[in-house]
Amino acid sequence: MFRTALRNVLAHKARLLMTVLAVMLGVAFVSGTLVFTNTISEAYQKSSAKGFDQVDVAVEPKYQESKGDTVGKSPELTQALFDRAERAPGAASAIGVVNGFTAVADKDGKLIGGGFQSRGGNYWGDKDPRYPLTDGRAPSGKDQVAIDSETASRAGYKVGDTVRLSVDGPVLTPKITAIFTTDDGNVAAGGSLALFDTATAQQLFGKNGTYDEIDVKAEAGTSQAQLKAALDKALPKDTTETTTGQKLADDQAESTAKAMDGLKQGLLVFAGIALFVGTFIIANTFTMLVAQRTKELALLRAVGASRRQVTRSVLIEAFVVGTVAAVTGLVAGIGIGAALRSLMGSFGATVPDGPLIITPGTVGAALAVGILITMLAAWLPGRRAAKIPPVAAMSSVHAKATTKSLVLRNTIGALFSGAGIAVVLAATTMSGSDGQAPMGLGAVLLIIGVFVLTPLLSRPLIAAAAPVLRVFGISGKLARQNSVRNPRRTAATASALMIGLTLITGMTVMAGSLQTAIDKMASSAIKADYVVSMANGNFLSPDVEKKLTGTEGVTATSPLRNAPSRIDGETEYLTGVKGSTIGELTDLKVENGTFEVGGDKVVVDSDTAELHGWKAGSDFTVSYEDGKKQQLTVAGVYEGNEMVRGIMLDLGTLSPHQSNPTDMQVMVKTSDGVSGATKDQLEKALGTNPAIKVQDKKDISNDIAQMFTLILNMVYGLLAMAVLVAVLGVINTLAMSVFERSQEIGMLRAIGLDRKGIKRMVRLESLVISLFGGVLGIGLGVFFGWAAGELLGTSLATYELVLPWARMAVFLLLAATVGILAALWPARRAARLNMLTAIKTE
Repeated sequence: MFRTALRNVLAHKARLLMTVLAVMLGVAFVSGTLVFTNTISEAYQKSSAKGFDQVDVAVEPKYQESKGDTVGKSPELTQALFDRAERAPGAASAIGVVNGFTAVADKDGKLIGGGFQSRGGNYWGDKDPRYPLTDGRAPSGKDQVAIDSETASRAGYKVGDTVRLSVDGPVLTPKITAIFTTDDGNVAAGGSLALFDTATAQQLFGKNGTYDEIDVKAEAGTSQAQLKAALDKALPKDTTETTTGQKLADDQAESTAKAMDGLKQGLLVFAGIALFVGTFIIANTFTMLVAQRTKELALLRAVGASRRQVTRSVLIEAFVVGTVAAVTGLVAGIGIGAALRSLMGSFGATVPDGPLIITPGTVGAALAVGILITMLAAWLPGRRAAKIPPVAAMSSVHAKATTKSLVLRNTIGALFSGAGIAVVLAATTMSGSDGQAPMGLGAVLLIIGVFVLTPLLSRPLIAAAAPVLRVFGISGKLARQNSVRNPRRTAATASALMIGLTLITGMTVMAGSLQTAIDKMASSAIKADYVVSMANGNFLSPDVEKKLTGTEGVTATSPLRNAPSRIDGETEYLTGVKGSTIGELTDLKVENGTFEVGGDKVVVDSDTAELHGWKAGSDFTVSYEDGKKQQLTVAGVYEGNEMVRGIMLDLGTLSPHQSNPTDMQVMVKTSDGVSGATKDQLEKALGTNPAIKVQDKKDISNDIAQMFTLILNMVYGLLAMAVLVAVLGVINTLAMSVFERSQEIGMLRAIGLDRKGIKRMVRLESLVISLFGGVLGIGLGVFFGWAAGELLGTSLATYELVLPWARMAVFLLLAATVGILAALWPARRAARLNMLTAIKTE
């Protein structure tokens, strides 16, 4: 039986090639994902570990939890604490670390490093062991800076050049006095690092003569653990905590691994979808191969082979095919992993040097996935073939599905679909994250139910296409009949396409609806012409608002300033605004009282008011971050949203209690309204700063739209593989259909249907099956998009369902294109059949 199975594999090379391709694509994605994430993770971990070479023990401030009326904060690492750490037994030297955000512009004025990876720090003394200089000398004073070699190379900077940079808004133009190398992971990922002398860094980052961290180096012969113990004795335990360099490196490695796990899981989901779609192809392929060998298998049964042996022979074929596909997919996956790493460079991200990491786990996963998926998908056709009685098989009497089995299938499908719809609808009534898990479960149940019911659904839906198919005469009529001849196989083929289009449509519906909701929110809540903020979401200096206020044409400004406080024993964030102008800049619906901000009068969003039981006229006591208390009065309750919410009070009331005030953003109203000239004027007033964004409502919406578009394009790209696998499935089904109808096709040719008519018949059949899958996928996608939107609507008041009709038409056109392209080879093969040979086919 083993030799028979191997011969059968070699006898159907062309047909099995499609199965190998389907499995190989899925395996390649799985192994490529594992190779890519393992390689990146290993490279970053090694790079991060080098960054801790100069740290034996790190001293950090110990965060003081909020208690009673006291707002939680981190104590300051003063110069006195630094001196005590440096003099601790076993300490050879110490470095005071100062960190903060620093945006560096290139020579064209554009931001380097994407904002989020733009960092600044201090260069310690004349020679900092953390940052070896490759050129120049250590920076000294406000007008000098050192930049990393990667940034210098990308921007074309050299020692002596003047560079534009920003820490919290205002533009600085220091001279570059040094270029240095670093193992900083942010720089390795494409970011930038700018270093000032310690005094300048402390001033720029608002540290007031203090440090973010103290790194201590041990004397020769002193271990990290011994130095840690000495520092614990020398420093106050209630305000400082110590960590060994090895622990920091291990924590960083674990953090990197976790970050990669998220990416890995996301990519593996799409690989799983492709493999799931591939199972339909595998099942169809082996069904076709078994159908071609029905008499052969019957003869084996007649000469003594048992059912188990027949099933086993089919599984052996599947094992061979799966092994070939898995090995090929693994090799392709290694190439994909290497290509993905190189591709990161084209997006401006730089990956630390290191070899490709191919672990035994990656090899094992590729082989296991390829072989098990193939054998699992081939098991049902093999079992079905073994159940055919030898006499019936040798007489070409093929066993058809019994009425009982069809009733059972439809009942199971209806139960799964009903349960799925019920769970999804129940999830839409829940709030936020509570409904995510039930909705995911409901979606899985519904997809399974629709898949099981697809044979039943195929007849009425394909019948609906009859009027259009009549236009193509006898070819169209035959195509419709052929499409419903084997509903199970048609369903399996259509389902492969259905799954991909369900996900694509659902994501598109959600993205479009969310974008509309954000547009409405911005237009309804903000009357300001412009909103000014940092490019990376960092805090702005109060000087930015002062400069804007003094700019010609600006009629009103107000910053939005966050500050922690304690109210009724709980932490609440206050939002400081200009009470005199905030009414001109916002358009918030007042539910109770009046919108009045000034002195001890504040306005509160409805959610916060409900939480505390407040209404207009209510008094409450607030404890500020400096420990002082004040009684405030609620003047009004407004309807908050994602853009504006919280307890608003006047800056004159809040600012005296802040030691280092910073703004989240600044709202601006101008006399000329929104125009290109006004925007340019505001940007020039801020020094044409690449780190600052000046945006009108449309710009804000476009920013969000870009994010959604990026996510959608990634999803489309990843699901393209599943669609490609679905194309192979359609080709497989049509090839099977042509084989089964060889005699019929020969007879049609004999009675006058020409080759063009045969080709048209096969193409129309493919088109109908593909459109059937497309309609199901788009329908399910719209339902899931609506359901997910209802769940989001509980926290986003402006959300409403928006159907992207144009994109859905494109998706349907994509399904039709898939059908036409997939039919090319089977249609050509059917038209080339010799009619006399075909008629004699049994």
